[in-house]
Amino acid sequence: MRFEILRLDEFDGTPVDSTVVDASSVNRIVEQAAATGQRLWIRPAESPAS
Repeated sequence: MRFEILRLDEFDGTPVDSTVVDASSVNRIVEQAAATGQRLWIRPAESPAS
């Protein structure tokens, strides 16, 4: 499964940038964000149309 991770602005919470990663990378990204105080929004990535 793939997830979209949006980094949020620290002042107003609007998305600043995003990336799509596989499930095995989510924990590492969350730990890095927690260590630096970043705010994230994580949601399932949309599947491409088949």
